[in-house]
Amino acid sequence: MSEMTAEDYASVDRASRELHAAGWRKAFTLNEMFAAWASLVADVERGYDQMVDEYTNDMACRDWLSLAWPMLTENVRAARASELDSLDARFRAATYEDGGRAIGRFFAVENKAGWWWRRRPTKAEGVFAADLASE
Repeated sequence: MSEMTAEDYASVDRASRELHAAGWRKAFTLNEMFAAWASLVADVERGYDQMVDEYTNDMACRDWLSLAWPMLTENVRAARASELDSLDARFRAATYEDGGRAIGRFFAVENKAGWWWRRRPTKAEGVFAADLASE
């Protein structure tokens, strides 16, 4: 990987500002959203136990990464691609495809929503398990 350039850093800043202007709560940084996704993946691997509303809120970090990705320079994407691929693979391993049925009862899983919305955690604990079990 080559050194990050001013253009690379500017692309990260621009993505952050554009997503904030588009309605995200604040101008999140790329590092913040990677950390949030890593944290959620670890929680899902352990057994997610928060309310389903917390889960859908937590999942938004992956949406942000998806929206920011095309705004970043090729150099930034190349630098972070293996990290994102690894986190995505871990999430896939800790979840199973259900077409969005479980989460879709609580959150509008639209056709444009990312693949992560169509996966249900294999280990659901506490109130999360109760929320998913309720019909």
